[in-house]
Amino acid sequence: MAREDSTTSIIVRKMHGGDRVATVLKEHGVRFLFTLCGGHISPILVGSKRKGIRVVDVRHEATAMFAADAVARLSGTPGVAAVTAGPGLTNLITALKNAQLAQSPVVVLGGATATALRGRGALQDIDQAALVGPHVKWAARARRVRDLAPMLRRAFAVTREGVPGPVFLEIPVDLLYPESVVRDWYGANTKGSKSISGRLLKFYLGRHVNKIFAGSDDPPRSGYREVSAPLPSSRQVRRVVRRIERAERPVLLVGSQALSNPLEATELASAVERLGLPVYLSGMARGLMGPDHPLHMKHQRKQALRESDLVVLAGVPCDFRLNYGRHLPRRSFLVAANRSRRDLRLNRRPDIGLICDAGLFLRELAEVSRRDAARWKTWCGELAGRDAAREDEIRIQSEERVEGLNPLLVCREIDAQLDDDSVVVADGGDFVATASYVVRPRKPVSWLDPGVFGTLGVGAGFALGAKLCRPDSQVWVLYGDGSFGYSIAEFDTFVRHGIAVIAVVGNDACWRQIERDQVHILGDDVGCPLLPTDYQRVIEGFGAKGFRVTDDSTLREVLSRARKASLEGQPVLVNALIGKTEFRKGSISI
Repeated sequence: MAREDSTTSIIVRKMHGGDRVATVLKEHGVRFLFTLCGGHISPILVGSKRKGIRVVDVRHEATAMFAADAVARLSGTPGVAAVTAGPGLTNLITALKNAQLAQSPVVVLGGATATALRGRGALQDIDQAALVGPHVKWAARARRVRDLAPMLRRAFAVTREGVPGPVFLEIPVDLLYPESVVRDWYGANTKGSKSISGRLLKFYLGRHVNKIFAGSDDPPRSGYREVSAPLPSSRQVRRVVRRIERAERPVLLVGSQALSNPLEATELASAVERLGLPVYLSGMARGLMGPDHPLHMKHQRKQALRESDLVVLAGVPCDFRLNYGRHLPRRSFLVAANRSRRDLRLNRRPDIGLICDAGLFLRELAEVSRRDAARWKTWCGELAGRDAAREDEIRIQSEERVEGLNPLLVCREIDAQLDDDSVVVADGGDFVATASYVVRPRKPVSWLDPGVFGTLGVGAGFALGAKLCRPDSQVWVLYGDGSFGYSIAEFDTFVRHGIAVIAVVGNDACWRQIERDQVHILGDDVGCPLLPTDYQRVIEGFGAKGFRVTDDSTLREVLSRARKASLEGQPVLVNALIGKTEFRKGSISI
């Protein structure tokens, strides 16, 4: 929509709803918009491109959501995904739930049928708010063009407040397109009608359009709203300090929530070091202390907790990962810091509980505590000794001969190839869980896994978001052959957008994590076997570079060639045909 001013001869384009959305995205520092195109949302995509926001289109809406999730985790800026109405929205529900449980701040923009056609059998018209409601912090539907900017600003605030999480704003299609186009839509079915009903319909639709565009000529006001993380109570922090000073066998557990602000990861690592407590890291906290820090313990966590007299949970709930709190002995004094009141008290009420940002809690704790490194020297030495013994066991097991590549050996070779700035994405069951024992991110905020929901299929989206956030870093995606099937088509996305990731598929032609216990307990592998597919040939069809490796003697060389191809700008996949081991026997969680 444009008009020519007769006095200046300058073409002036009237702002449409998509432009208004893009203006707010730009205002909030959004650099990437992930999407799969659809007519309901086209103006958002076009408006975003005009504003300099990179529009990244994928092959499945779940990938768009996973990519937005990764951007939020790595950058601290809420990720944004835009999906078309109906199936476009339903396709991302699993990824939406994953973001909710991972406490990732993500804004979802959902297209919808025209306001006047809602509930009348329009294409892809469903009750979207009811569908997403249980999986988001906030869901709303825009009804007028002038409401788009303030509602979207509210969405950005809500997604970051308190416990971060996804939010959803539904935007009907007639709020996005230029006003003249919308008036033509609504007037097309009533032109030339002379009947009373026809004239009444035309009057009603004209009035309806006037209402939804009322005030839309007013330029949207700037309204970025700062959101502060919840601070810990100084009094409670001092109480925790006193308990730490009395502890003989303290243990610190740091989880993803402590990295709610990834830009402050270095300060958090420094605080943990100053505290001097032996620490176990999980989720996004992996890599916080680097690969070899003497305070970072990697193995035998259950035994350490059972022997502890003080446990500090920083952003870690007592869910299945801590056996619903049963890994923590009742005699041990429990301190917990969490943004979520529910998670703070889940299954085990702490002796001191702080409703606050776990990262800020640790930083303030380090400021007021008096470290006595010698006090826990013997305790840390015991834990480090167990770590070393377990490392020796894993090394010996990695050298065992199996039919195919030893998965532990594959993981050790991947770890040896990591650059200091590498990002590792984990998407799979048995192979990826094996990697978690061996592959060590070199620096903070360099590990991405689905989180507590355990979702398969996150790999391509996480890798896409990671490479866009850190274009100079090598991004490794570790897939099981089962999980790879969820997003194999996204190699087309990688090629089209120049996303040079390195994917390694641990291919044992089986859903091994399930099969191992299913056969042992039930005596049948039904539903578990797959085929040793030549995945490298599949992705070559998309224009990427593929490798196949079956022998220990060529593994290192193949991984090196894959790294080289990635550095030259090619997306790469290594199809590693691994054998079956008993390394993770009995690993099914309930």
